[in-house]
Amino acid sequence: MIDSHCHLADEAFAADLDAVVARAKDAGLERALIVLEAGNAAEAAQAARVGELWPAVCVTIGVHPHQAHQFAADPERAATIVRDQIAATPSARAIGEIGLDYHYDYSPRDVQHAVFRAQVRLAGVLHCFTGGPSLADAGLALGLFISVAGIITFPRAEELRQTLRHVPMERLLTETDSPFLAPVPYRGKRNEPAYVARVVAALAQMHEMPTADLAARTAANFHTLFRP
Repeated sequence: MIDSHCHLADEAFAADLDAVVARAKDAGLERALIVLEAGNAAEAAQAARVGELWPAVCVTIGVHPHQAHQFAADPERAATIVRDQIAATPSARAIGEIGLDYHYDYSPRDVQHAVFRAQVRLAGVLHCFTGGPSLADAGLALGLFISVAGIITFPRAEELRQTLRHVPMERLLTETDSPFLAPVPYRGKRNEPAYVARVVAALAQMHEMPTADLAARTAANFHTLFRP
């Protein structure tokens, strides 16, 4: 199994990082992709610590829409910082987390648009997918992979589950987005990479296939998308 999107560099994991990594390994995770905020030295340092504990991990680097306001005067600088940090980080494999966030609106929407536009030229995975059939079809048509998080275990997520049933198996990824969005039965608690097993199990049940087969398929997809 692979957690294709988690925030192990977040301060939420600083106090017990060793134990969190140990539980991930005990749960059968092969590796994880850790999301870093571009230019954040504290996160980069904690990611390096994770790398010492778990050499198989790799990272993705980007400017989240919450921080887009920092680049209001020069959106292209966001892409430059991301590109430079990736070049200096051997474990970097992707651009992210990037996008638009209209729930909190920590950055003006026009600035979010500009910063996203500057970075998206370098990237492309639909992280923590919660959309409907039309968005799934649009992403697949662009050649994107669709990454599934613990939301598929929520009782009220039947519409999402129906959409995901029509996504080709070879285009699926699994993730936790930890420390956020803990799956059932951990809702309300801190999420962590070990819980990606719940996402894999839910997807396997949806597709009526052995959990081990679904884990192997999504792991292969990860390796197809991201270089070793």
